[in-house]
Amino acid sequence: MIFVAVSSLALAACGMQGQDNDSESDTAVAARGSTDLGYDTYGSDNLADTMASNDDAHLNGSDADRNAVAVAEEERPIMQAQVVLDRVGFGPGVIDGKMGMSTENALRGFQEANDLETTGELDDATKAALSKWEKIPATRVVTIPSNWSSAQYSEIPDDPADMAKLKKLGYTSLDERLAERFHTTVDVLKQLNPKGSISRTQGAPQPRSVASGSPETPQSQEYFTGGQEIRVPNIGADRIKPGSVNNSDWQKTLASLGVGTEQPEVDRIVVSKAGKTLKAYQGDKLVALFTVSSGSSQYPLPLGEWDIVGEAYNPTYSYDPEVLGKNGSDDGTHEFAPGPNSPVGVVWIDLSKDHYGIHGTPDPETIGRAQSSGCVRLTNWDAARLAGMVSQSTQVIFEA
Repeated sequence: MIFVAVSSLALAACGMQGQDNDSESDTAVAARGSTDLGYDTYGSDNLADTMASNDDAHLNGSDADRNAVAVAEEERPIMQAQVVLDRVGFGPGVIDGKMGMSTENALRGFQEANDLETTGELDDATKAALSKWEKIPATRVVTIPSNWSSAQYSEIPDDPADMAKLKKLGYTSLDERLAERFHTTVDVLKQLNPKGSISRTQGAPQPRSVASGSPETPQSQEYFTGGQEIRVPNIGADRIKPGSVNNSDWQKTLASLGVGTEQPEVDRIVVSKAGKTLKAYQGDKLVALFTVSSGSSQYPLPLGEWDIVGEAYNPTYSYDPEVLGKNGSDDGTHEFAPGPNSPVGVVWIDLSKDHYGIHGTPDPETIGRAQSSGCVRLTNWDAARLAGMVSQSTQVIFEA
C-alpha cells in the first residue's frame, strides 16, 4: 500500500480535513513492536495486541488450552459463518449471530467469488464452500489487557463546541473499545458473557464510572474491566507484520480494530448505491465486499469513475454546519480532534471528485441503514481494512 501524505483535504459534503501523523521516529518505534506503541503485542512475529487470534497455532493443535472453552462452547452457526466471512474479506458488518442485510451482502459476495448461486442465504452449497474453515469456532476466550482499565474514556458531548474542546474523540468506555475490537456490539458481548468474566461463578461485575465529556453528560457504567477472561466473536485476519506499518499511531489503531496488515492489493473498487455495497477486485476476481452507506438526497453519490488521490490516517474533522446542510444553525465552525468517534472515523480515503471520500464511522450499527452526508461510509474496521487494499492506482467506480 502507498501512503499519500495529505495535509489539507477540504470537503463540502463531509466537512473533514485530513492530517498526516507519519514521522521518522514513529517508523523506528513501529518496527520494534515494543510496548512503546502503547499496547502489549502478541509476539515478535505478530504485532497485534495480546488478544490476537493466532489461528495457525490453534488449528495445528499447539494452542488448545487457550481456545478450549471456545471449542466446547455451544454451536452458533450464523456467528461462525460471520467470523469466517469477516476473516476472508466479505464483511458481515456487526457480528451478532443474526441474519441481516450486511450478512446477506457478505454471503452474496462470497458466493460470487466462489462461482456459487448468489442467494444471500446460508444454503447447502455455501455451507459446503465455508466448510474449509469449519474448525474455526464462532467464539474464543480472551483476557482483557489489565491496562485497559486505566485508560482514559470520556463521553462524547452532543454540542459541537464542547466536542471541539476534547483532545481526542476516543472510545467512551472500555465496553465500547472491546466491542469495536471484536467487530460487534456491547449488547452482543453481554449476551456472550451474562456473568461478566467467564471465571466468575456468580454475580455480574461491578460497574465502573466513566468520566463525563461535559457537565451535562451523565456518567456511564462499564460492564467489563481489565484482567477479565471473556468470550468474544472469533474474528481473525488480525496479524500485524513487523515493519509493515511506518506510523505508530496507525499501527495502534489497526491493533485496536483487530485489523491485520496482510490485505490483498486491489486495482478496482465498485460502490453500488442500490446494493449498498463496496466491491473490491483484482482484475475480474472479486476479493472483498463491504456494506456501506452512501449519499443522500442533498448530497447524492457522484456516479462515475474516480481516482484515489490520498489517504489520511486518524484524521481531524472540520465541522461546518452550513456545509452539512444545517442552514440557520448557530453552532459555528469547529475543528474536531481525531479518534474512532470522529464523524469520519479512523481513516479518510480522498477521491478525485472534489469534497468526496471513503471513510469510517463512530456508529457501525447504522451502516447500510442510514444515509451519509454524501460520502461512502463503512465501519471503522472495514474502512481500515480497505485502506490496506487500495493505492493511487486503484480505480473507483460509483454506480446506481
